[in-house]
Formats: sequence, structure tokens, C-alpha cells
Amino acid sequence: MTTLVVCIDRDSPVADRCPVVGRAAVESTITETGVVDPEDSRINCLLEGLRVAEDLEAEGDDTVVAVVGGGGDAVGSDREIARQTESLVKQYDPDSAVVVVDSADDERLVPIIESRVRVDAVDRVVVRQARDIESTYYLLKQFLADEELRRTVLVPVGIALLALPLLLQFVAPTTALGAIAAALGVFLIYKGLGIDDYLARLPGQIREALYSGQVSLVTYVVAGGLSIVGIFAGALEISPPGSTGLFILANQFLFESVPWLTAAALAASLGRLLDELLQREGIRSAYVNLPFGAVAVGLVVRGFSAYFLERAGVFGPFRVPAMDFGVVEVNGFTMDLGTRLATFILAGILVAVLGVRVAAYVSENDIEAELVE
Repeated sequence: MTTLVVCIDRDSPVADRCPVVGRAAVESTITETGVVDPEDSRINCLLEGLRVAEDLEAEGDDTVVAVVGGGGDAVGSDREIARQTESLVKQYDPDSAVVVVDSADDERLVPIIESRVRVDAVDRVVVRQARDIESTYYLLKQFLADEELRRTVLVPVGIALLALPLLLQFVAPTTALGAIAAALGVFLIYKGLGIDDYLARLPGQIREALYSGQVSLVTYVVAGGLSIVGIFAGALEISPPGSTGLFILANQFLFESVPWLTAAALAASLGRLLDELLQREGIRSAYVNLPFGAVAVGLVVRGFSAYFLERAGVFGPFRVPAMDFGVVEVNGFTMDLGTRLATFILAGILVAVLGVRVAAYVSENDIEAELVE
């Protein structure tokens, strides 16, 4: 088996003598090049070619070590290397080739060799002192070749750099930097959470839900409307800024919006549960437990927000009115802070436990068959 070990030198100082073939001729070229410029990296490339040839000969292969190179303009140099490769293939008829390069510029010519003879390996030589720089260059080259990475990183950075001098003409430097940092932060969160992928899939999911008649499509719209109402209701209850602390404002918002947001989560989860039931493919316990979990979280959050607001004096203690159920009569009483919070927490825990029990029952029994019966 004959293997051609070819060293590519696109801008060779001895281009007029290329191709250089044979161990002795290559060693002479190394000496000649090294005396002229000892720091030239092509010396390492030629030495690597000799080492590869020795290793292949030790494995029992017949090797032909050669140097192909060109000079002048890029097109003429590449055509000359192609001509030299054809000459070597015609003269020695190798079964395969091993290409040795020392730069990314030379590595671009590998397809020229590969079109004339089968290439089994490409050996890239990196000088040890320049390894970090060379590796960084290759990483940057790979990065710039990836279209998705360019759009994700270079485009936002470019827009930010263009926007900065424009903003500085109208606002203070701190405001301009803060606005750009906030925009970049939103973009990174947008990409990091995969919101762009979700939005790309959303039209197809909506179209599929419309065609398949899913109940969840309607309940999702209801949930969206309830969420908007809850946010609006919470915003109306917030006192004017500066009149109280941020913590109290947040609790006022939660106290008013949580019932609506809980109803929204309940509507969405019930719609998904109905879809699971109508598809008759079995109901997963997670969907059964989701409505109970939404109610439980809503109760706990509502209880804590009420506790903090009552402690801050936003509203007075909660009073249970007198109730008469005929057999049972309840006298009116005032519920203190701790008791009220404990009641909400206990109610949330009971609802969560009830959800776990119902989900376990559904997973152990064929609920669809029972409903049909």
C-alpha cells in the first residue's frame, strides 16, 4: 500500500522547485528554509511530514513524502498546487494520502488534494509557543462560520454599539448604558428560556388545536383574560409610589390579583385535563394534580399577603360574622393574624393532599371506564 504524505505550502519560497519529492529533497528544503528564516512555521510542517512518513513506514506502508507549493496570486497558486498533485498521483499512483498543513490558509486547499486522491487524514501542525493563539484563531473561525451563533451574538452586540452613540445624544450616559444593558438582558433571557422557539411553534399549535377541537384552546383564552383582569385589579390597588414601601406595594398587588390568577391557572389546567379525558388515551396523574396545586398555591400566597398587609395596618382584622345553620350556630368573632395565616396554610396543604390522593386514585383505576359506566 502506497501512501502519499503531502505537505501543503501555499506561498512557498521554493515554489519554482515544487513539487519536492523524497526524504533527502525535503530535508534539503528544511535546511535551506531554516537558514533563511529560523522562525518560519513551514519548517515544522515539513518536519512533521517526515515524522508521519516514518511512522507509516514502521507500520509497513510504502510512503512518498512530498511538498507541493505555489507562489504569486491566490488563484494561480492554487492551480499550480492542483497541477503538482495530479503529477504526483500520475507518477506514484498512491492508494491514499495524508495531508500535513500548518495554517488555516493551507488547510483550505485540502479539497484540491482530496479530489485527486483519497485523503485518510489531515495533520495540522501548531507551533507549541503559538498554540493558544492558533487555537483561538480556529475557534473564532468556527464561530464565525456558524450562522446561528452569528445572529445570536454578533447582531445584538452590533445593534447595541450602534445605539449607544445615538442615545448619548439625547440622554445621560448612565441612562444610555442602563437602557442598552436592560435590552441585552431581555434578549439573553428571551434566547436562554427558548421563548423564540416557543413563539415559532405557537401558530402551529394553535392551528392544530383549532382543527382537532381541543377544549384547552378555549380555556387558555379564558385563562389569559382572567390573568389580564387579575393584573389590572392588582395594579388598581397599589397606592401611589412613595406613599409606602415596595414590599407593601407588592403584597397589595398579590392580595388582589392572586384570586384571579388562581382562577386563570385553574381554567387552563381543567381544560388540559378535559382534553386528556376526551382523547381516551389515559389521564396522566400530573394533569389531575395540577388544578389542586394551583388552588393550594393561591391560598398560601393569599394568606401570606393578607398577613403582611394586616401587620402594616393596610386593613383591619378579619371578623367572622355570626352564622346560624339551624342545628349549629356560630357566634361572630375576630380572627387574629396568626390564626388567619395558619388557616390559609392549612387549607392549602389540605387541597394539595387532596390533589395527590385524587391523582393516585386516577392512576390506579380506569377513570374513563367508570365514567362510561
